[in-house]
Amino acid sequence: MARHIYLCPLRWADMDSLGHVNNVTYVDYLQESRVDMLRVHAQATGGEQLAEGTVVVRHEVEFVSPLVFRFEPVRIESWVTRIRRASFTMAYEILDELPDGGRHVYTRARTVLTPYVFAEERPRRIRDQERVVLERFLEPEPVPEGAT
Repeated sequence: MARHIYLCPLRWADMDSLGHVNNVTYVDYLQESRVDMLRVHAQATGGEQLAEGTVVVRHEVEFVSPLVFRFEPVRIESWVTRIRRASFTMAYEILDELPDGGRHVYTRARTVLTPYVFAEERPRRIRDQERVVLERFLEPEPVPEGAT
């Protein structure tokens, strides 16, 4: 398991009228974490294209508890749960680690992405070197009990 950790600063502009992080802002946070993981901390070449040359196929966001403005950054853990020929799935948790070793989760999310050739307006397959980068962050999801 090699989860990527990104410390995301909160911005006053991220807040809604109730003082919580606006729900659409969470997707921006996920993108910031994903780009940081694939472009800055990939530990091998090949992630750059995945950081900039992908399109989102699907987002699933579960809001667990409200996140309010503070000066300390919030922790975002991101990892890859599935790699296919022409797409990959990332999972995220936006959270705080607590002094007692526990975790307070604000959001859990999943994003399905596909590499994309923008000049030709078409998806493409994941290259071998990109697969190597993604595999460094791979933490497959457990198979649900009773599934075959």
